[in-house]
Amino acid sequence: MIAWVHERAKRSSAEEVLVATDDERIAAACESFGARLLLTRGDHASGTDRIAEVAERLGWEDEQIVVNVQGDEPLIPPALIDQVARLAEEHPDAAVATLVTPITAEEDPRDPSLAKVVADRNGRALYFSRAPIPWARDGGEPPRTRHVGIYAYRVAALRELSAAGPCPLEQVESLEQLRALWLGLKIIVADARERPSMSVDNEADLEAVRRFIMQHGIHQ
Repeated sequence: MIAWVHERAKRSSAEEVLVATDDERIAAACESFGARLLLTRGDHASGTDRIAEVAERLGWEDEQIVVNVQGDEPLIPPALIDQVARLAEEHPDAAVATLVTPITAEEDPRDPSLAKVVADRNGRALYFSRAPIPWARDGGEPPRTRHVGIYAYRVAALRELSAAGPCPLEQVESLEQLRALWLGLKIIVADARERPSMSVDNEADLEAVRRFIMQHGIHQ
C-alpha cells in the first residue's frame, strides 16, 4: 500500500517525496521500491510531530511548505496534493491548509471515522469533530462537510505544534488538527476539486480498495 501512496505523491508537483516512519516493516517495503526514507523516533503523538522531526533533521526553512500525505491513502488523486500546497501558498497567514468535501447520502454523518468540519465564510476552520456538526436542534439533516486527511504546513507552524504537545481537545476527539485550533493558529480549508479516494482503516477497507482497483483497471 505504501508503494501506491508513494507513486501517487510522485505524480504531484512536489519537489521532493520522502517516507517518514518508525516501522521497520514499512522501511523495508520502501527500500524495495527505492523510496527516499527517513526513520523517525517511535514516540510521536501524531503525524504532525513526526513531520516536525523530519523538518528539524533536514534543516527546512520556516516558510517552506510541507504536505503530509498519510500512508493509508493508496488512491489519493495527485491533484489534491497540488491543490492543498497551492492553498497554503495563497494564504501566507495560515499555519495549516487542508481540504474538505461534502458528506454524501451514502455516508453516515454519525460515523466517527468521518471527521466533520465547520468553517467560517472565509474558509477558516472553526472546529473539527467526530460528532455530526453542525447539529440541527430542530431536526433534519443540514449540509455537512468532512475532512480530507491531507495537510500542508509551514515549517514554522510544524515546530510550534510539535513544541506544544497534545492538547485536551485533540486527546478527547483523537484529531491532531485540533491542536492548531487550540493554539489559535489559522487552518484554511477549501473544497477538494476531485472526489477523495477511499482510505484504508481496516481489513474491510483494504478489500474494498482492492476490488475498486480490479474493477477499474487502475495501475500504479
